[in-house]
Amino acid sequence: MNIYAQILVDEAERRGIRVEVIDDERGMFVLEHGGKSIRCHESLTDRTSAVAMTICENKSLTHRLLKQAGFSVPEQVVLNKAADPAEICSTARICLKKWGSAVVKPLRGEQGKGITVDVTTPEEVERAYRFAAGDGDEVVLEQYVEGRDLRIVVIDHGFVAAIERTPARVTGDGRHTVLQLVEAANRKLLEQSGGEARIPIDDETRRVIKQSGLDWDEIPPAGKTVPLRKTANFHTGGTIRDVTDQVSPKLRGIAEEASRILDIPVVGIDFLVSDFSGKEYTIIEANERPGLANHEPQPTAERFVDFLFPETKERVKERTGKQGRM
Repeated sequence: MNIYAQILVDEAERRGIRVEVIDDERGMFVLEHGGKSIRCHESLTDRTSAVAMTICENKSLTHRLLKQAGFSVPEQVVLNKAADPAEICSTARICLKKWGSAVVKPLRGEQGKGITVDVTTPEEVERAYRFAAGDGDEVVLEQYVEGRDLRIVVIDHGFVAAIERTPARVTGDGRHTVLQLVEAANRKLLEQSGGEARIPIDDETRRVIKQSGLDWDEIPPAGKTVPLRKTANFHTGGTIRDVTDQVSPKLRGIAEEASRILDIPVVGIDFLVSDFSGKEYTIIEANERPGLANHEPQPTAERFVDFLFPETKERVKERTGKQGRM
């Protein structure tokens, strides 16, 4: 199974919980203990209601509920999947005049797929719309907010871990082209992540590269950093670092309260922040199936199994020196 399912299966087996794999390719399995049976798709379980899952996978619904509850969220407009270019450009002009820059993304989706960040013209919005609408779904046009990308994991409405995510980038060596540097980075990424992460070689990556005055076939000077994506998702080559100990109690509390508003017991709340104090923050998304392996060595797998089978907590002994997978 992939690393996101495997760490949960490993932790369950350590506690004597029976595991039945349903679909190893999709990371689906059943945990059974003490007459209780719980189905899991990685960190998504049947303890998460269908309503909570529906809310979180729909970026507009998530936005609406959090805004009504008083959380800071970016402004947002949903573009109908039947919108024509003229309608898209008209809406974009109005929004860009107010916001300056925008994010275009699928109404539903994960792992950074179909997202274009920091677009500033109606024509760019229209191209990004086509990219986001690749699966025929509605598209969200959202106010672009700058900040540090923070993912906080909440389990059983309690803060567990946090990572800061940085978008994919390469550094020039004065000898290889941008494309060659990306291909080398991808070979390393595929090996390190077990095939879970890869920098896309697509129009969006090229758009970001061209903002640095370069293109695929150009050789950046030695030491020059070349940004490749504006989204910081691990699956599209972003890097992650643990910042659990740096996140303030205020920001932890905001994440916990957001999980209660969404009524979801295991969730990854995505923030853009100026720092980790919680004085200024924007919630951009809520992930109903967060990748808990990305947070090692924090005890996300342990807290996940604690939540599902609290009676097995006493079987767990302190384990030190645990190495992260990433």
